[in-house]
Amino acid sequence: MSQATFSEISPSEFFYRNRDLAGFSNPSRALYMTVRELVENSLDACDHNKILPHVTISIKPVEKDVPDPQQYVVTVTDNGPGITPDYVPMAFGKVLYGTKFTLRQARGMFGLGATMAILYGQITTNKPVTIKTTQNSKMYEYTLQLDIQRNRPMILNKEKLEANGFKGLSISITLEGDYGKSQNKIRDYVEQTALITPYANISLKDPAGNKLKFKRITKIIPPAPLEIEPHPTGVDVETLRRLISREYSSSQSFGQEMKERVKKELRAERINQSADTVADLAKKRWEKLPRIVRTAASIVVLLDINLDDLEKVRVDNVDVPNSKISYITLLDENYHTVKLKKINPFFKHLVSVVEGDTVLDFMTRNFQRVGPGIAKKFLDFAKIDSKKKIGTLTNEEIVSLADAMQRYPGFLAPDASCLSPLGEKLLEAGIKKIFNPEFVAAVQRPPSAYSGFPFIVEMGMAYGGDIKANSISLYRFANRIPLLYDEGSDVAMKVIEEVDWPRYRVGQDSPLIIVTHICSTRVPYKTVGKEYIADRPEIDYELRNGMRFLARKLAAFLSKKGHMEMQKKRAGIYSKYIPMLAQFSTELANAKKQPSYKALLKLGEEVEEEGNSEGQESEG
Repeated sequence: MSQATFSEISPSEFFYRNRDLAGFSNPSRALYMTVRELVENSLDACDHNKILPHVTISIKPVEKDVPDPQQYVVTVTDNGPGITPDYVPMAFGKVLYGTKFTLRQARGMFGLGATMAILYGQITTNKPVTIKTTQNSKMYEYTLQLDIQRNRPMILNKEKLEANGFKGLSISITLEGDYGKSQNKIRDYVEQTALITPYANISLKDPAGNKLKFKRITKIIPPAPLEIEPHPTGVDVETLRRLISREYSSSQSFGQEMKERVKKELRAERINQSADTVADLAKKRWEKLPRIVRTAASIVVLLDINLDDLEKVRVDNVDVPNSKISYITLLDENYHTVKLKKINPFFKHLVSVVEGDTVLDFMTRNFQRVGPGIAKKFLDFAKIDSKKKIGTLTNEEIVSLADAMQRYPGFLAPDASCLSPLGEKLLEAGIKKIFNPEFVAAVQRPPSAYSGFPFIVEMGMAYGGDIKANSISLYRFANRIPLLYDEGSDVAMKVIEEVDWPRYRVGQDSPLIIVTHICSTRVPYKTVGKEYIADRPEIDYELRNGMRFLARKLAAFLSKKGHMEMQKKRAGIYSKYIPMLAQFSTELANAKKQPSYKALLKLGEEVEEEGNSEGQESEG
């Protein structure tokens, strides 16, 4: 019987083998996803730095008159802050590396987007990506490829050039695509991005050289979201363990700079730097050493390693109750757990660092909207001593604490300052810009939360005007991202299908547009490709209430419109038959002159004008 062979693959290798998970399933979908991911990165960068975005998209075939699928060069350029040159290789050449792993609203969530597009381009064309970024009036141009097996960037070329007025970031990816099949989705994406980002200039140049431009209609940028601490009800055991580890995060790992500082403080630059030597030197100068140096020296002594090996280990956990320390050797990534030697003052110092503050202080400092009063009531509920040091909690107590956080009903609602909704006025402006409707209304629901994650639902409704009478159309957005695929699986579609539309004077073939926008620190997408939103009861509830509110406003508009049309119809009837009645009455009375009926006709015209003006007011 043959023995199984175990091996490890990198994140980039995983997504290379499973690129369908990120939406890069075929040439047409991949071309659309590439445009989408690059544009979203550009808009996020501009929003975060309060820059009015100017984004240009270019899709050029590598060879002319070649049938699809073929190779295209997709270039997206923005006027954002650019990226610090030293970070460019890792930002674009390493999967799951980026700035999106924080508790605040952003278009991206997984740190995949641009890197996945580069990876797809590489595996279909084997051509590198070109990235241009500016800093201090200089332009830095990188040519990169991915080392897929090791999840690292390979820098093929780097140049420092004059910016010549260019400011921002430009990225060009060569990939196999099918523009013939994806062109409608790409154009829809650009159009809908202009709707949900009315403060941006966005332009698209397609392979035939045709241009699609959307100019900003406002210079108002929604306030940027703030980064916040987690809400207790959104915390699991692993997150709680990481928060506790932050109490001694300064001791987790040390680099070359810290190692040299320890040598200098101990005056050990030119002597043997074994654990015993470090212990002797540290004891002599203990009271004069900075706290961080004491911590570094304690790790060297208690792990019994050479000072030069300090940067090669990372402390993962210190189990004070059982006097154990777990660490990772970074060269081979092996995990070790050893008994802590009770060598003082090093053992006492490390224990004091690890123990940290009391559980009460830990709760108030690490979670949003948790003050001393709420923290004390919660700890009583969880049956945990509020004066106990957080670092002394056993594994069972940590699990019990996390479980109690899920069950405790007394926490305040999550803080919504980490969100940046578009706002009713900007949403209405975007809808008017794209659809030119007869009626438009928008509503922003109050902040709510699911599983401890805050979210806000915004909705818009547009009727008539340039909207074609075909069927009710749904436009979905999440964190200002247009969602174009898998509409039937989205929670918003379920809500629309369950509305009793005839009650609101709306038929299935009415010229009606519905826009939904959900913003959250963690949008509950069903797939990594970010195309449709899961049916969460809290989100369903907010969508239904927003839908009812807008439907009532539309029903009132349609009722008033119907009333005005009846008045106009009656006025038209009077205008038609009054002259005939005047002639008939003249003949019947054998009169020589018809009665004056112009005053009645004028009254009918005034009624008609009044109906038109009232209809325009109700539209506004």
